[in-house]
Amino acid sequence: MLPISVIFAGTPEFAVPALQALIDDPDISVKMVVTQPDMPVGRKQEVLPTPVKKAALKAGIEVFQPKDISTDFPDIEHDFLVVVAYGQLVKQNVLDAPKIAALNVHGSLLPQWRGASPMQHTLLHGDATTGITIQRMVRKLDAGPILGKVEHVVKDRETISSLHDSLSVIGTQLLIDIIKNPPEEKDQDETGVSMCHKLSRESGAVDPKTMTAIEIDRAVRALVPWPGVKCGVGGAEVKLLETQLEPTEDSIELPCKDSVLHIIKLQPPGKTAMSGADFMRGRT
Repeated sequence: MLPISVIFAGTPEFAVPALQALIDDPDISVKMVVTQPDMPVGRKQEVLPTPVKKAALKAGIEVFQPKDISTDFPDIEHDFLVVVAYGQLVKQNVLDAPKIAALNVHGSLLPQWRGASPMQHTLLHGDATTGITIQRMVRKLDAGPILGKVEHVVKDRETISSLHDSLSVIGTQLLIDIIKNPPEEKDQDETGVSMCHKLSRESGAVDPKTMTAIEIDRAVRALVPWPGVKCGVGGAEVKLLETQLEPTEDSIELPCKDSVLHIIKLQPPGKTAMSGADFMRGRT
């Protein structure tokens, strides 16, 4: 019996566990990996391969990096297309290419948080639970029928880093099981839809005059390190790096709309990260 053939499309670290699980399964053959073009990153703007590209090359799998996947999709027979945080919208020709289905691994319990930033919006809105959904892809964004879900209880003081790491691995076995034995599809409940937008640098601007301490604390846990959270403190616009709703030894107070937020760590313009107390000592 021939192995199940897969083309995998993904880009960031979040997609690597799913790719590795497909690579490691003896009943599955990853024919090609499609990922975003290499881009300059960091202050030095060094051009680096994507995390998915590095994992594919390590496994000896061919990598394809089109500027537009829908106009330059590889002409390779495959049973499944698996898309995990790829970063481009795909058109119908790509969805029709696999013999069986195009599958997407999405970082929320659909139909909640359709869109580009589900994990961040989970934290921004204080959701108690989230998870991974595997759906068959359709042209409408994240609206395809559901093949399986795995629930994750959001931990107290969860950050985007810890949530990212948890969700990146919990759906991998479900993905393998679905590929090997596709279950009956279930249409999404359109009455429960919520949407989330793509994040930009402006997404991290907070205003303590109009926002509560809880809202700003959630923003810090959801948006640090990217796109970061900026706020006026002590006459300077700083990046908030760590906050709490209760004071700590080196924290400083930030009066908000309803109460006080405690800043533990921040970064002033052109300087390294420091405690709130050290920042205030430098202002006197």
